[in-house]
Amino acid sequence: MAEVKLIASSLSLFCTRIEWALKLKGVEYEYLEEDLRNKSPLLLSYNPVHKKVPVLVHNGKPIAESLIVLEYIEETWKDSSLLPEDPYEKAMARFWAKFADEKCLFGAFDACRAEGDEKEKAIETAVESFAFLENQLERRKYFGGEQIGYLDLALGWIPHWLNVMEEVGCMKLADAQRFPLLHQWAEDFIGTPLIKECLPPRDKLVEYFTASINYLRSLAASQQ
Repeated sequence: MAEVKLIASSLSLFCTRIEWALKLKGVEYEYLEEDLRNKSPLLLSYNPVHKKVPVLVHNGKPIAESLIVLEYIEETWKDSSLLPEDPYEKAMARFWAKFADEKCLFGAFDACRAEGDEKEKAIETAVESFAFLENQLERRKYFGGEQIGYLDLALGWIPHWLNVMEEVGCMKLADAQRFPLLHQWAEDFIGTPLIKECLPPRDKLVEYFTASINYLRSLAASQQ
């Protein structure tokens, strides 16, 4: 049997999407919790470039960057396909996954962190990005069709992590009235037992994001 290890942090949405993929594929793996404030020699040796989690180690070979890891899992374990067979649909899934990370996720975090007029602009920009995702769900239960797929895993942070960012940032980005399809997708996705069992405790996420936002705001204030 191939040896599979996942170096990860339980609070990281990037790590959780890898756990979801491994479980959907039925891949057995060893989970290694990483202390991101005191990074281990193991992490630094396997990911010396970015020094970040997640890192999937397969037969001693490390793969980093979560979207790349998802594709590696898809290509290595063929059961329960995550990506569509059609080349165009496959390319579109990759496009929207990258878009969601760069525009929706980081846009939401920027809105959470921002204050005053800057916050209003950041919220407007983030909402515009989420509107593109809403349009991708027409006549579909999941972004991958009738089954959870690659893009669903990439966007899986929305039902849990986004809700926390909205609370910490005192804002609302993806409410049910504005984005009914996205809201229904989030309900269906997070209601899946395999998905739910990997979610970190919400109170821990609130604590983590509150500390992170306060630190970034104090750092920005000190540089003015």
